[in-house]
Amino acid sequence: MKNSITILGILFIFISCSNLKNDTVGNTIITKWQDDKKSAISLTYDDGTINQFTVARPIMNRLSFPGTFYINTGKVNGSVRGKFIGRPFQEIIEETASSKTNQDNFFERASAIGFTGSDEAIGYHTRAGSLFESGKVSEAYDLIDDGYEKLRSGELPISDEIIFHNSKIDTTTWEDFKAYTAEGHEIASHTITHPRLAVLDEVNLQYELEQSKADIRKFLGEKYTFSVECPYGTEDERVMEYAYKIYPALRNRMPEPYLDELNRSSNRQPGTSEKEYVQWQRGPLTDISMEVMKSWVDTCYAHDNIWLVLVFHGVNGIGWEPRTGEELEEYFNYMKEKEAYLWVATFADVTKYIRERKSAVISSIVRDDKIVVNISSDLNSEVYDVPITLKTFVPETWKTAMLDKGSEGDNPLILDIHKSPLGYFVLYSVLPNEGKISLVEQR
Repeated sequence: MKNSITILGILFIFISCSNLKNDTVGNTIITKWQDDKKSAISLTYDDGTINQFTVARPIMNRLSFPGTFYINTGKVNGSVRGKFIGRPFQEIIEETASSKTNQDNFFERASAIGFTGSDEAIGYHTRAGSLFESGKVSEAYDLIDDGYEKLRSGELPISDEIIFHNSKIDTTTWEDFKAYTAEGHEIASHTITHPRLAVLDEVNLQYELEQSKADIRKFLGEKYTFSVECPYGTEDERVMEYAYKIYPALRNRMPEPYLDELNRSSNRQPGTSEKEYVQWQRGPLTDISMEVMKSWVDTCYAHDNIWLVLVFHGVNGIGWEPRTGEELEEYFNYMKEKEAYLWVATFADVTKYIRERKSAVISSIVRDDKIVVNISSDLNSEVYDVPITLKTFVPETWKTAMLDKGSEGDNPLILDIHKSPLGYFVLYSVLPNEGKISLVEQR
């Protein structure tokens, strides 16, 4: 009796699986990641310091890894320079002698002090911003008062020289950046001068975001105005609201219901999230061991929903928390060894792919020797131009398949047929507004 039940159970499973395979023919899905990879990684760099391009970029090029470089446009020759927009400095300085800093004047004063012409004055702006964002508002007010007292006394000099977050070492030109985009890299905004946006008043906050975007558009084109990283990884709500009106994507914040965002300060493990996507940001600071950095990559293999966003700064001694070229070589080669399951792509391309996948509508019709698939999307096709990968199940009798997009002059593409527990399938890439395409049995 026991053996009979076992045989009947196996027969039932066999019949069920057979029916399932037949039912799947024609079914088409968009794979979670491009080329049906298991996870995604974006290599991002902040501040646009010279060794990112002369040391890190060549390593990435050898491995065919594109990167995203968030640059401060104000230090690139030909760009509009950073400046304070508002009342004359002297008027603001004199006013501080008779009134303390408070919620009514803090943003104006914190905005202006960084442009009075000295490194120490910039330090007052930066430290006040840090205090403000950590909730120590009264301490931020006191610090600004201290800075203006030194300006009034002459202890802090006032000059017209704008040195805000600038470096004579950083000599990269717009012509260089244009060449780097031709290599597949993303050049994107990190504002004009790298201020603490959370303590800028409205006009200066908008100027930092909008003018940086305008210069990138002017020298590189609209494509590279897609994403921005607001300096210091700020998540200030007021800044996020302004930035999202100007840029389609922020590395700081991606408020999507299907995406769990674990920023650099988060100690949560990405594997604990049940959301469809997890954007997991990690900062490979100088004291982070190579073992830990490699474990981040290994974690991607253990799950199918992780987008690891690495945030680099300094390289070979230039920039904040630098890593050496030798370390980057070892780390990127470790990723290359696992390329079969890793999709290494720019921040913009991964963002676009995810949004394209979530917005696309697919239908299919099965005919005798053909499967007709129709794909459409309501996203702007001029912006959302990253090919998405489709998986279509085909009859098990097919030996090979041919993809015909129906475009004049395009040669049909021969596709390999793969096998899975659910049936036989083909993988191919299309644009999200591709329209009607055909899969035909290749006899």
